Amino acid sequence: MTIRILFIIFFLGPIFHGAAQLRELSPESQISVLTCGSGSDLYTTFGHSAFRVQDPSQGLDVVYNYGTFNFDPPVFYVEFAMGKLNYSLSKQSMPNFLYAYEMENRWVKEQLLQLNPTERNDLFLFLEKNYLPENRDYKYDFFFNNCATKIGDVLQEALGKNLHFNEGHLEKNYTFRQLIHQNLFTNSWSSFGIDLALGAIIDKTATLKEHMFLPLYVSEQLNNTTLSENDLVVRERSVLTTVKREEKGYFLASPLFWILAMVLFVLTITYIDYKNHVRSRLMDSILFFVTGLAGVVLIFLWFFTDHTATANNFNILWVFPLNLIIGFFIVKKNNAPSWLPKYLLFLLGLLGLTMFLAVFRVQVFSPLAIPLWIMLGVRYLFLWKFFRQHTSLK
Repeated sequence: MTIRILFIIFFLGPIFHGAAQLRELSPESQISVLTCGSGSDLYTTFGHSAFRVQDPSQGLDVVYNYGTFNFDPPVFYVEFAMGKLNYSLSKQSMPNFLYAYEMENRWVKEQLLQLNPTERNDLFLFLEKNYLPENRDYKYDFFFNNCATKIGDVLQEALGKNLHFNEGHLEKNYTFRQLIHQNLFTNSWSSFGIDLALGAIIDKTATLKEHMFLPLYVSEQLNNTTLSENDLVVRERSVLTTVKREEKGYFLASPLFWILAMVLFVLTITYIDYKNHVRSRLMDSILFFVTGLAGVVLIFLWFFTDHTATANNFNILWVFPLNLIIGFFIVKKNNAPSWLPKYLLFLLGLLGLTMFLAVFRVQVFSPLAIPLWIMLGVRYLFLWKFFRQHTSLK
C-alpha cells in the first residue's frame, strides 16, 4: 500500500517467482487472508488486506498483494486527480512483506481458510492467472475496487456459489462517510479535506458487502462466511504485533486552530471596517479567490473526473465557483457594480441553504466548516450593507 513497502520489496529481495512454475499445491499447503493495521500516512490509514499462500513441501510462502501502485510523479498525481489511477497485483515473499510492516510498526493478523485441496488449487491458480502481466492491473476505486474489496471478489469468483457471506454480525450498518471517519480524527487535515471533497453520495448507508472496502470489515465478514455450510475461517492468529507508542497531537498544527485563527482575524477586521466605514479590499479579494478556487476544484472533481464519490457535493454552495470572478471586482475599488449587493444576498441565501441541508442531513458536512460559515456570513452581510450604501450614493 505504501511507497516505502514497495522500495523494501525491490531492494531487500527480488519478487518471489518460484510459484510461477507451480501447477498445483501439495496436500500440506495452506491459504490465508492477511489483515494489516493502519499506518501514519494517509494512504495507509485504512489498513490493508492480502492473500498468503504456503506450501512447505515446495518451499513456497508468498503474499499476493492487490494494493500495489506505481508512484511516478507527476503522472501519479494527474491520474489520482482524474480518478484514473491503476493498481496492480504484486507477489512477494512473506518475510519481506512482514519486514516492511515491522518497520512501519503496523500489526498483521492472519485468518487460515478451511479449503479442500481442489478449492486451494482453484484459488491459487486464480491468483496466478491474475498475476500475469496482462491481467494484474485494475482501475482503483477507494470504495468499490481496492485491496480489501478484492479479497471478497476473488474468493467469490474462485470458490463459486458454495461461498456465502452471512449477514447479521454487524450491530449497525454505517454510511460510507461514517466508515471513513472510524479511521480518522475529526480535527485532522485529512478528515477535513475528505469531507470537503466527497459529496452526498457517500452519506447513503452501505450494504453488508459495501462495508468490505475496509480491511477490518473484510476480516470480520470472513469470520461470518461459510463454504459448503462450513466456516470459511478455521483459525485466526496474530502474526505481527505493534510496539505501543505515545501519540502526540499538536493543536497548533490542526485545522481547527488555523480555522479559528482565520475566523477571529476576519471578524476582527470586519468589526474595525464597520466602525471606520471602510473596507479591507485585499482581505475580501483573498476570501473570494480562495472560496471560488475551492469551488472550481469541487466542480472539476464532480463533473470532469472518474471519481465515484465526488458527485452531488453540496459544499459547492458555500465555496462558490463564481467567487473566483467576483474577486477581481472586489479588489479594484470601492465603487462596485450595481448588481453586487444582490450577488451578496445570493451568497447569504446559499449559506442558509447549506445549513438547511446540514440540519436535515442531506449531506453531512465537516463540523470544522461551521466556523467558516459564520465567518463568511458575517463578512457577506457587512459587504452587502457597505456596497448598498455606496451604490445608492452614485
